[in-house]
Amino acid sequence: MLNENIRNLRKAKGLSQEELAIKLNVVRQTISKWEKGLSVPDAGVLIHMAELLDVSVGSLLDIETDSSDNLNLSEELEQLNEQLAKKNRWEKLVMQAGKKEN
Repeated sequence: MLNENIRNLRKAKGLSQEELAIKLNVVRQTISKWEKGLSVPDAGVLIHMAELLDVSVGSLLDIETDSSDNLNLSEELEQLNEQLAKKNRWEKLVMQAGKKEN
């Protein structure tokens, strides 16, 4: 998964979350959210991250692609965002149901 790949590749490069965040011009908490699977980076950040970690974007996303296959990468990011949105909606419903019970 993307979140595990980000964490593993970051650690393999010897970077802290803070160091990677600075290089990507985001806050450390954003890196943490990506690594926990709570959000995903946008396409531009993903490309920059792949360059920093010396891997292809396809490797980060766990998909096989050549470097010119941007449509496939865009579709993969769209699917990840949809999955994340569904997960977040489900968690919100569960939390609301728990509050109603109390």
